[in-house]
Amino acid sequence: MNAPASREETHDMEAVHAKLLEKRRVSRTLPPYRAALNSEVVETLNRFFASEVPGSSVSDVRRVGGGASKEQFFFSLTAPGGDAERYILRMDPRAAITQTDRRREFEALKAFQGIVPAPEPIWLDAEGEHFGEPAVIMRTVNGVTKPSDAGLKVSGLGTSLGTDLRAKLRDQFIDNLIAVHALDWRTAHLPSFDVADGDPKQAARWSFNYWRDLWRADEGETRPIFALAEQWLADNLPDTAELVFTHGDYRTGNYLFDEASGRVTAILDWEMARIGDYHEDLGWVLMQIFGTFENGRFRASDLFEREEFITEYERRTGRSVNRRTLHYYDVMSSWKTYIIVAANGMAAARAQHNHQDVLLTFLATTGAMFADDLCRLLGQEVPS
Repeated sequence: MNAPASREETHDMEAVHAKLLEKRRVSRTLPPYRAALNSEVVETLNRFFASEVPGSSVSDVRRVGGGASKEQFFFSLTAPGGDAERYILRMDPRAAITQTDRRREFEALKAFQGIVPAPEPIWLDAEGEHFGEPAVIMRTVNGVTKPSDAGLKVSGLGTSLGTDLRAKLRDQFIDNLIAVHALDWRTAHLPSFDVADGDPKQAARWSFNYWRDLWRADEGETRPIFALAEQWLADNLPDTAELVFTHGDYRTGNYLFDEASGRVTAILDWEMARIGDYHEDLGWVLMQIFGTFENGRFRASDLFEREEFITEYERRTGRSVNRRTLHYYDVMSSWKTYIIVAANGMAAARAQHNHQDVLLTFLATTGAMFADDLCRLLGQEVPS
């Protein structure tokens, strides 16, 4: 058993995360949130672009379906003497199923232009001065998140790609993740990202502390297995051998691809990106909720069997995947998703602070599945 953490260690996290936690606590006292009407979004966009692109006009505004985290709207912008171009507005509701920062998302997308396929961010309203809540506007990218015959499943959850698409997407999926981890974050312009270089366990501690405090802020219903997992994670913080830029939510469902060619056109949802341990991304990729089972065999994101993915990552990067560290982040991944659905989502729905109250309430029922994952993972022998 490790020595009890000091007060300084239990409060140790990135400055932006501490700010997000305080915002979430304060917002709990605010009245219900009303989703923006299309007419209001048109008015706000016109007012914004009157100063940003004088003489331009906004048209064809429509809400993007789905999404429990951001309010999103497609729109066309026609500059004087130019053709209409398509953009997407991502705007925070009052509270979301994940609490993240638009400035960091903007910086991450900027940093990866020309490195991996990613939407190009154009405008940022970091404090919500123009849109009421923090917002980012980026160019749209063509593509789909799941095959057209996948039915009504939530994209990325149990998505079956099929043999042909799987063969086309596999190498792109892992090579794009490797390219994310290869970014030279020391020279990239990432002023909103702190670096956990205080001690070898700080990267893991920052992640653990932030999610633990999100849980406490939203007062989730604690199951015995969740409390056990929290204590296990606190007692077993791993050293980070190499700090890399991590995506934070890398999986099938969070990239767009052209269905005909199988070409990945954009990696999406960079809002949970941080500078941390590559094992944290690997643990997220390997979560069972994001994969498929076929004839008793599991495929992560329906692309790789578990050991196959680990071996390929090692072969292509020259890095060693520490199985003990990976197991830690396997547990943390299920622990985080339990927090997301059973605390963050439910708190936002209960306070009527989100545009997707019904979806958030529905997702809360999946908490039992992640609790079961924690039982399975904590019951395994910890790799040496």
